[in-house]
Amino acid sequence: MAYNRVRMKVFRRLGLCLLLAISVFGWQSGVKKLYVDGFTTKAGAEKLRDDMIAELRKLSSVSLVSDEASADFVLDGGGEVWVKGYRSFSPRSELRLPSNGTPIYGGFLSVELKNKEGVTLWSDLVTPESPSADISKDLSKRVVKHLALAISRPEAPPADPRSQANVSLHGAGATFPYPVYSKWFTNYDAENPGMHIAYDPVGSEAGVRELIAGSVDFGGSDSPDAIREIAPAEQDKYLFFPSVVGAVVPIVNLPGVPDSISFTPEALAGIYLGKITKWNDPILKQANRGVRLPDLDIVVIHRSDGSGTSYAWTSYLSKANAEWKAKVGAGLEPKWPAGKGANGNEGVAAEVKERGGSIGYVEFIYALQNHLSYGKVRNMNGEFVEASLESIGTAVDQSMDVSDDLTVSLADAPGAGSYPIASFTWLVVPAHVTDDAKRSAMNAFLKWMMGPGQRQAAALGYLPLSKDVLAKEEGAISKIH
Repeated sequence: MAYNRVRMKVFRRLGLCLLLAISVFGWQSGVKKLYVDGFTTKAGAEKLRDDMIAELRKLSSVSLVSDEASADFVLDGGGEVWVKGYRSFSPRSELRLPSNGTPIYGGFLSVELKNKEGVTLWSDLVTPESPSADISKDLSKRVVKHLALAISRPEAPPADPRSQANVSLHGAGATFPYPVYSKWFTNYDAENPGMHIAYDPVGSEAGVRELIAGSVDFGGSDSPDAIREIAPAEQDKYLFFPSVVGAVVPIVNLPGVPDSISFTPEALAGIYLGKITKWNDPILKQANRGVRLPDLDIVVIHRSDGSGTSYAWTSYLSKANAEWKAKVGAGLEPKWPAGKGANGNEGVAAEVKERGGSIGYVEFIYALQNHLSYGKVRNMNGEFVEASLESIGTAVDQSMDVSDDLTVSLADAPGAGSYPIASFTWLVVPAHVTDDAKRSAMNAFLKWMMGPGQRQAAALGYLPLSKDVLAKEEGAISKIH
């Protein structure tokens, strides 16, 4: 029963962004006209659109129309789904032909609901729950389920702030949130003429160092301890504002193995300590019964730059494995006992994609966009859980008591269904900004991030912030002086 209550909280979180918008745009005033645009997928776009329409017809609050001009709202999206292999109908058969099994899918579907002005009111991202006999129908059902829950629970939205300043802001830092930051800054610039925000995804450590040096206006970090690690004497001079919640996933390149690999913390620590060197090691085989793991060397890839993604990864290993904590610990730039370094989430993804037998770690969306298999990770409850918006949300809702300074670790969260390598990512802002125009512009953007920005996050695989976090964050803006 407790787990079901948490799942409902998570579904409400996924609907929160639309809840904050629908009363403004009048959804609850009657049945609204909805147009389903084409989906930008490489294959199966027409069937996906047809399946989405079929599911939407079941909603009494929606009237589907055949042209965009007559619609109140537009639903569109994109993504890609591919077959990783086939699960045989016979447990003794190794055949992986279409006629001998059920497809095992990889991929994702990202959707956005927009008004006539093109403003995103709600977004979502779903991934295949393999194996599946009809992946298009399965993905459509899940998206519409989330949408239906969202539009059934209206509440008053906050005002959408507009920047009045003609000013530019420059930030630098984490690559973990770069996909959503890139989208946010582009959209915010478009909505606020005369305003420009630039962001360099150079890694958490490099970005925070630039912030401390005064060469950028704000930083991006996935570590709440970034200032303390780099410049302890400066930590009281900066405020941390959570932007979204994401997840770090173990990515693997194992040719001929379509199944998701399950990892215990002992296995991940052993691999990154250099103690487990073969994919068919007994520790890996024990967690992956029924999967034919190859007699293949493990190629370990880690970040070469100071990284908040590394901080999230090593925080989990430190909490879940005593040997890792004793020998390496958690940090932005740990002393790696084994492996090859790569720069940024993009660099790690590229290395793993090119090297058979490799393993790395990246933010969730980088795995999806690079068509990489990502593993399940054993959580504190003893379950092997795959990253998704639902499992990330469960980790947040089951375990978190947000501190007043808005910095808290979500690593190895307890509770059924929680994904154990979830993390906030933060914008780091000086508490004292001498330039009045920049201070006003920063405040306006932070308020926009808490409203319209949150509604755009899920489509890129990030979980929107909860109402409790947003309320604390709004109060913290007043500390910028």
